[in-house]
Amino acid sequence: MALLALPTFLLGLDATVLYLVLPAMVAELAPSATEVLWIMDAYGFLLAGLLVTMGTLGDRVGRRRLLMIGISAFAAVSVFAAFAPSAELLIAARALLGIAGATLMPSTLSLISSMFPDPRQRAAAIGIWVTMFAGGMAAGPIVGGVLVDSFWWGAAFLLAAPIALIVLVLGRAVLPEYRDPSGGRIDLTSVVLSLAAILPIVYAIKHIAGYGLAASATVGIVVGGVAGAAFWRRQRRLADPLLDVTLFRNKAFSVALAVLLIGLVGVGGSMYLVTQYLQLVEGLSPFVAGLWMGPPAIAMFIAAIGAPLLARRIRPGHIMGGTLAISLIGYLLLATAGLNNELAVAAGFAFVYLGLGAIAALGTDIVVGAAPATKSGSAASLSETVQELGIAIGVAVLGSLTTAVYRSQLTTPDSLPAAEATALTDSISSAASIADQLPEGALIEAQQAFTTGMNVAAVVAGLAIATATVLCLAMLRHLPRLDQTHQPGHHQLNDGPTILGVKEGT
Repeated sequence: MALLALPTFLLGLDATVLYLVLPAMVAELAPSATEVLWIMDAYGFLLAGLLVTMGTLGDRVGRRRLLMIGISAFAAVSVFAAFAPSAELLIAARALLGIAGATLMPSTLSLISSMFPDPRQRAAAIGIWVTMFAGGMAAGPIVGGVLVDSFWWGAAFLLAAPIALIVLVLGRAVLPEYRDPSGGRIDLTSVVLSLAAILPIVYAIKHIAGYGLAASATVGIVVGGVAGAAFWRRQRRLADPLLDVTLFRNKAFSVALAVLLIGLVGVGGSMYLVTQYLQLVEGLSPFVAGLWMGPPAIAMFIAAIGAPLLARRIRPGHIMGGTLAISLIGYLLLATAGLNNELAVAAGFAFVYLGLGAIAALGTDIVVGAAPATKSGSAASLSETVQELGIAIGVAVLGSLTTAVYRSQLTTPDSLPAAEATALTDSISSAASIADQLPEGALIEAQQAFTTGMNVAAVVAGLAIATATVLCLAMLRHLPRLDQTHQPGHHQLNDGPTILGVKEGT
């Protein structure tokens, strides 16, 4: 379990380390606003697009073997990213990291599922797994801040090398191997269809959020929808599908995935905006801004570890819905924050993170517990797909919404040269990079415009989280407590999928 925590921590670290490295990276590589979003999102999009394939591949070839291959590739590409000389190559490196990272998440989570068949032990282990991922996400800004202050922005990527070395040396000795002995060959047509379904739709979401509906976005939606429908039909016909779509017949399974997706949209977008606010609006150094992210990390630790323990006394649906309702306080604080409000912003994000900890631990357990042991890799990949996709969509949609509000709020001084005017209206990071060339008061106006954009994005995210709260309380309220699901193998009853010991339809 301790060894499995290392790649999990690394993935969380890589998901957020760029948030506080971003200003230094922008100053050196000078990417456009669109390139900045792709640098942030390429990792999550490729990871989300390939998780289903890699989860099933781990079931077929061996989960430990796939983990060893993936961690080696992740370390090698991280070194390449650290020394990327241009924004284009950094985007390519982040995409390759997403491909390598797609092998790690389902491998670690499915190994946990096979190592801990008892529901209470599995829930606790998944809580630890979520906590380590959250720890990586929380440490990312702090580590990034320390490294960029002491070295250069690329040093943040080099942390993967020592972690990978430890996993490679000890993994074969202490981790069990597991594969599905009856698993057939990977259906390559299904792999292509899954990518054709996810990636065009992701592109369309980014394009619409940033530039409005255009022909290319419409084509992306159509292509993704057609490919998704073809993928679904093919999985229903195959004797050995890439994805067991019958799992979706269980309403609790589907609702848990929906709640995870919505929750991560809010968290991903909020973190992206909060870290920029602390540095570019409040003017904090990367290290100090990282320290402000400490209390949110503690809140998530408490929720991720405490939720499975509380679920032995309180129904999981009530815990998930209750913590999400409490997290709405955080979105309210972000929606009402102004300039010189770093305390309110950090406190708001702590409430946001509190809600994430509970739904990540219990929601993941619901999803993984629905699958038989031979399909746990596939179920784990679904859980991680929606979470990674949620983070990426959150950054894209809430980030682009904030940018749109930012641009609408600015008044460009007539005396400002064209190049500086373009930088001022492009983004808050571009405006901050030319602060010494701007007229008096222009940077403060830009900071206020960004803060207004963050306020609007928090309102939108809060409405989505309110919807997820209702889903939990209405659709998951009948799930039993964990102390009522003590028998191993509860999810493998012969008469259909179950969730935490409750048969489908109960």
